[in-house]
Amino acid sequence: MSEYVNPVEQLIHSTVRIECESLQGKSSGTGYFYSFLNSGMGGVPCIVTNKHVINGATKGKFHLTIRDENAKPNLNSHLPIEFNNFENMWIKHPDPNIDLAIFPINPLVEQSKARGIEFYFILLSQENIANQELLDSLPSMEEIIMIGYPSGLWDERHNLPIIRKGITATHPKLPYNGKPEFMIDAACFPGSSGSPVFLANIGSFVDKSGALCAGTRIALLGTLYAGPQHTTTGEVRIVEVPTDMRPISISTIPINLGLVIQCSKLLDFDAILKPIIDFEIQMRNQQTPNP
Repeated sequence: MSEYVNPVEQLIHSTVRIECESLQGKSSGTGYFYSFLNSGMGGVPCIVTNKHVINGATKGKFHLTIRDENAKPNLNSHLPIEFNNFENMWIKHPDPNIDLAIFPINPLVEQSKARGIEFYFILLSQENIANQELLDSLPSMEEIIMIGYPSGLWDERHNLPIIRKGITATHPKLPYNGKPEFMIDAACFPGSSGSPVFLANIGSFVDKSGALCAGTRIALLGTLYAGPQHTTTGEVRIVEVPTDMRPISISTIPINLGLVIQCSKLLDFDAILKPIIDFEIQMRNQQTPNP
């Protein structure tokens, strides 16, 4: 009999801590691994985060966990990977109002394999996205988890993120104020920018009719990017979840709400990445000898 593995134990390996250096100083945020354009020939593995996490970054760093000989994570071994000209290595969402950016990692993975190093991470894909049928079955309030690095915190010894729990504050299928986003009720601190937000029903859930069902439902709902905050004058403003860890005078106060970009906006990158897949398929076909 195969051993049951709680799905959250897999999801904690789907994120990565992003460290940035810019003229303004050091900052950190969250990214997650996602494979675009999955097909029989493979996909385009990338790291997803917010544009504002990497904007202005001249240097950047990831910490990637080493895979052991049993194809499992070696929690006592991870490797820092550093980059120059960091911001320009990202592909930004073509809509300036959509705060998403992606970093293709296949070159990094292949270069590391050539050196005898293999990394362990969990790739999410379109199969993990909450589809319309699932969204239509959900009530406005559902349990969610957000995985990331709030206030820059992480288990540095084991290269593991922090798990936060909350609920949807608006329905994840409805465009909040006409934008492709929804709101969650969860603590969203600096460093959480770019965190994946998952529907997380572990063990049981309530179906559309209100009946209690046994089972587990996990699905990607979107990417955290901003949240409403009180100003010192009592106003409520929507601001990007900050990434800067430097001490600053407090002029805004989080109110434990976050805005999440709906996961459907990830699909907009497919048209940008398709030429990469087409080129790789063409190269493979050219390298395959004719019978």
